[in-house]
Amino acid sequence: MSVSLYYSARRPTPLTPPETTAVERVTAVHLATFPYEDEESLCLYEDGGGEPDAIVAGSTKLLLDPDRLLPALIHVLDSVTELRRALPEAEWHVHVDDLDVDWDETEGYGFPGMRDPDPTP
Repeated sequence: MSVSLYYSARRPTPLTPPETTAVERVTAVHLATFPYEDEESLCLYEDGGGEPDAIVAGSTKLLLDPDRLLPALIHVLDSVTELRRALPEAEWHVHVDDLDVDWDETEGYGFPGMRDPDPTP
């Protein structure tokens, strides 16, 4: 079983060359540091996935492995946070299946308690 994380940024103007470079840099760093070679990680669709005004869009399937789900989710959300900060003028939507992921100006994307040393209740 799995859940999927979806992320998209929209605006009427396309990416500028410096923004494209920033997106490519974030993606490359993410892929080089993702902890699980056998799992899907940050996956951006070409041309915004065909969505109107989408400048960045993608998804990641996260396996429901209790030892891997949270580290993988944090890693991808941290990368999406970097993308949002590189494209601050876009309208962002990030969600896990039907549940929106909160944005915090300081912490970025995440869920309450997600980064606690022991997130289990």
